[in-house]
Amino acid sequence: MNIAMFTNTFIPHVGGVANSVKAFTDEYRRRGHRVLVIAPVFEPMPSDERDVIRVPAIQNFNGSDFSVSLTIPLVLSKKLELFQPDIIHSHHPYLLGDTALRIAASLNVPLVFTHHTMYEHYTHYVPGDSPRLRHFVLELSTGYANLCDQVIAPSESVAEILVRRGVKTPISVIPTGVDMERFSRGEGQTFRAKIGIPSEALVIGYVGRLAPEKNLEFWAEAVARFLRQSAGSQALVVGSGPSWAKIEEVFVREGVQERLHFSGTLVGDRLVEAYQAMDIFVFTSRSETQGMVLLEAMAAGIPVVALDAPGVREVVRDGKNGRLVEEEKIEPFVLAISSIGSLGPKERAPLKEAAQNTAREFSTAKSADQALALYHQLLLKRKQTLAQTDQHKALAAILRRIEEEWNIWTNRLSAAGKAVLGPSVENSSGQS
Repeated sequence: MNIAMFTNTFIPHVGGVANSVKAFTDEYRRRGHRVLVIAPVFEPMPSDERDVIRVPAIQNFNGSDFSVSLTIPLVLSKKLELFQPDIIHSHHPYLLGDTALRIAASLNVPLVFTHHTMYEHYTHYVPGDSPRLRHFVLELSTGYANLCDQVIAPSESVAEILVRRGVKTPISVIPTGVDMERFSRGEGQTFRAKIGIPSEALVIGYVGRLAPEKNLEFWAEAVARFLRQSAGSQALVVGSGPSWAKIEEVFVREGVQERLHFSGTLVGDRLVEAYQAMDIFVFTSRSETQGMVLLEAMAAGIPVVALDAPGVREVVRDGKNGRLVEEEKIEPFVLAISSIGSLGPKERAPLKEAAQNTAREFSTAKSADQALALYHQLLLKRKQTLAQTDQHKALAAILRRIEEEWNIWTNRLSAAGKAVLGPSVENSSGQS
């Protein structure tokens, strides 16, 4: 099968969507499928990329670590025609997502869209952020989903949100899988020695982008207060981004800055070693659709303490593999960390085992099985509905392209109108 992936983020960018696209691409190729990835330029790109088309992009848009692609539809169309995709899979509802819509229409192949992100939580990267802008983004992504043949949600809770928002396209729940073999190995003590963490210390960890949407000021408040109560405990933060200064400021204020360790962004074996150096993984984001770092931590045998949120509650099972905290309040969250931190290594062992068992439920192989089965269903359905004769195909392709262009602009105008006249984003999303 030939699969074309359209994504606004891809390696070497470090983030959930980029990692998801890379994981599925690698697994599909391992099984003999051909995958073509269309993604923005993002330095430093590998020099030996196979079947990857890079499009020009604005780097570090508005101070973020994202690149904004400047699409070239005509050039892409010619390359896609040569590739002859069976499936086009879009991972964003804008920029290259629009290009995916156009090309799927012109080539008459099924279009799949994975709703990776709660986009309304990311509008602070756009000048002029406001409730109306957030509502516009929400309506735009909902409208985009309804222009696709199939939507994939990374978790059941996200699928429920999409239905409440008005997505009518069929939705399948397929999480991004985790590589159990990779994350279950690694030398944590070696990593501790390199970064200056005592071998016997209890280590509270975090992995991910250090960005406002990750709610890291709350993370810092809770972890710093726990460290004040737990002599000798340490905090390890893996990642980079604009929230680094805020985290450090909180630890300084609480007087525990000497026990805070930043490693910067890590990949490969170094990332696995960092996970293995942790004893408890703490996660406070409410903007996730799945939270891949939770599964990576669990694959490494680390119990998780997290705020109850979509994409998190499917993974963290309170009292089994960690603690799930309903209220976003410091004291209950610190107590949850303490309930695990106060346990000795032997007492934490059942939590570690349960964490790894949870990660096995979300393996990369299982997720790829589900996605490929879905692709085959869509291809069968498309084949059954193709009733045009050869002489009608060219005209039908032109009409489909015109219709899709109309749909794209109609969706944009509809989203803009609802943002101006409609209810607040909080009410329309079904969340408070």
